[in-house]
Amino acid sequence: MTIVPHWFLPTSGDARGIVARRHADRGDIGDASRGADIDYLAQVARAAEHLGYEGVLTPTGSFCEDAWITTAALLRETRRLRYLVAFRPGVISPTLAAQQASTYQRISDGRLMLNIVTGGDAVEQQRFGDWADHDARYARTDEFLTVLRGAWGTEPFDVEGEHYRVVGASTYAPPEPTPPIYFGGSSDAALPVAARHADVYLTWGEPPAGVAEKIGRVRKLADELERPIRFGIRLHVITRDTAEQAWAEAQRMLDALDPAAIERAQATLRTSQSVGQQRMLALHGGSTDSLEISPNLWAGIGLVRGGAGTALVGSHEQVAERIAEYHDLGIDEFVMSGYPHLEEAYQFGEGVLPLLR
Repeated sequence: MTIVPHWFLPTSGDARGIVARRHADRGDIGDASRGADIDYLAQVARAAEHLGYEGVLTPTGSFCEDAWITTAALLRETRRLRYLVAFRPGVISPTLAAQQASTYQRISDGRLMLNIVTGGDAVEQQRFGDWADHDARYARTDEFLTVLRGAWGTEPFDVEGEHYRVVGASTYAPPEPTPPIYFGGSSDAALPVAARHADVYLTWGEPPAGVAEKIGRVRKLADELERPIRFGIRLHVITRDTAEQAWAEAQRMLDALDPAAIERAQATLRTSQSVGQQRMLALHGGSTDSLEISPNLWAGIGLVRGGAGTALVGSHEQVAERIAEYHDLGIDEFVMSGYPHLEEAYQFGEGVLPLLR
């Protein structure tokens, strides 16, 4: 089986329980008993490299540390590990982003990947001064990525669009190699942008039928444009030597959640404009009953955490089997995480990755 495994950098803090990161409610991030200091993040990054992960995803938003600066600080802590830097195109000039990415590629020896986060939460966007509505944000992202790639060319690049007017966009030198673009989004406004620009389309972890339907739509749009595109999935994981041990850990995490905190989180998350977030909420409906929504796929994380809200739970063999099922659908890249991220990197890296190899 040929898959590309990635891990996650917890730049909003880490804990043995679910850290409830939510864009619209920065003050309630759960029990982040391990701060997001550079020494701890370096431990996670070095562990990921040692265990054979290809890269690490670093999130973006006001709830966490800045991804560009944090990962740049970690470059000297690792030699091979790549950094999947998430950022919001609506709050930075596309030419500046092209320059940052180009510089990053040179100082990192080509270890940058870019995760484009258009944004689905109006409250979070407005913190950055962005008042565009949902569909306008995706239209702007479309133009942004056109300028970004144009600025990486060998000649100055001009664009006069609805959202950007750029003359002579360029960088000190084109990045080598060109950083791959990772892009997610579940709405009708998002999928055509993914088809036009993404190297890897990312989806959050849904039951296989839902994932197959979504990536099938993106593949069809990309085929019409004669563009190659790969697919990835973002999942948490709780994996142990036995299924009983894994499910006991999931139950421990669930028991630690305050019902009032679940209610507050659900009320906040229901206001999100993100179609992907609403799909996550629909998997559990805010209820703690029947959280295993597909074999070994547990929706408990999404009771309090925004964004990716599902985890693969089971023995190492069961988790490997579920990953193989997603791989059969066309998923090649797996961005995994688990609480706490240092210890769980070892659980997955030593227990599951050898089975996949």
